[in-house]
Amino acid sequence: MTQQTPPQLTDDGRQLALTLGEGHHHLDALWLRERLPDAETLDPQTGQRLIEAAELPLDLNLTQAEIQDERLVVAFSDGHRGSITIDELEDAVRCQRSDDNASRVYWDSTLATPPQASFKQALESDPALLDLLDQLHRFGFVRVTDVPVSEDGMQPLIDRIGPLRRTNWGGIADVKSVANAYDLTMTQRGLEPHTDNPYRDPIPGYIWLHCLTNAADGGDSTLVDGFEAARRLRQQDPDAFACLTEVTPRFRYHDETTRLESEGPLIELDARGEVTRVRYSNRTERIDLMDSALLRRYYAARKAFYQLIRSSELTLELKLSPGEMLIMDNYRLLHGRTAFQLEGGVRHLRQGYVDRDSTASRRLLLKDRLKPAHDSEAGTADNLARTTQGASV
Repeated sequence: MTQQTPPQLTDDGRQLALTLGEGHHHLDALWLRERLPDAETLDPQTGQRLIEAAELPLDLNLTQAEIQDERLVVAFSDGHRGSITIDELEDAVRCQRSDDNASRVYWDSTLATPPQASFKQALESDPALLDLLDQLHRFGFVRVTDVPVSEDGMQPLIDRIGPLRRTNWGGIADVKSVANAYDLTMTQRGLEPHTDNPYRDPIPGYIWLHCLTNAADGGDSTLVDGFEAARRLRQQDPDAFACLTEVTPRFRYHDETTRLESEGPLIELDARGEVTRVRYSNRTERIDLMDSALLRRYYAARKAFYQLIRSSELTLELKLSPGEMLIMDNYRLLHGRTAFQLEGGVRHLRQGYVDRDSTASRRLLLKDRLKPAHDSEAGTADNLARTTQGASV
């Protein structure tokens, strides 16, 4: 963007008033100093900081600031001089996380066109892979077609995004009914909406669920947008919402070879007060004994949240066919299934986990590299989502 007005020192040089494009900013001298990309401040090869930011003088002021050739040139009271391009400065002041989250689409059972991607295309094409990852980020899930119908059929795409997260169950594990089930997923029971493995630290970021055979009567997958459920709870019952962000139940898994425990609120907020994670696992939750009034308040709040995530209004049902899989955001999506009867049929799925850091890294790197074309296509897709799916963002 083009610089609109000259920079001005304010607050005795502690602040720099600067207009960039449509935005007006007050930049602190300390904030500017530690972000200068000069060779004394940042290593040119790694981009990592060389100075110890905590050792900068707290009374540091700006003594000079001007724009030269699309660069902000500054001088400080400690004698340091440096510059930063306007583009770099705009990137630094823009809130990437907020911008990224703004693209999310919150949905319910009226979602007309669930997000879908082709396994083959995502494996062979970077733009197709970015589209898959963007849909996963925006909706919290994506249905993938054309997956090889083999036990490790989804592994090549996992390898293209990030390493498989191994657990006490191994890498990619079977999800089918067995006689000596160690988990309720291995039975024919229906499963209530839940997030996976809240007893782990860190909790697995993304669930990959691959269908090999699904000839059973029933066994449809159920999906609920946990962020939409939390949004509605906040709107309908603010006290219940607040309670579920404050009380931290424990979650536990224990068998002959493994004991796992962790804790966290059912609804987790970031520093801005935005929902960043939901946890719900009736099978593994263990609430501590606490003051009776708080305990009763928590039970009432949990029930209010449960009624939302179990409502038909928020539940999307779909049945996977052989060669299809779901990738689900385990920090956002609650998933379950309807009960099923085999009656001679077979229901065999395979499941694995991929962590959030590798998934986010792959998406952001692709987005940077393919940015011009991607931004145009993403804008069209966002408009389509708003106009045809009845979802709010």
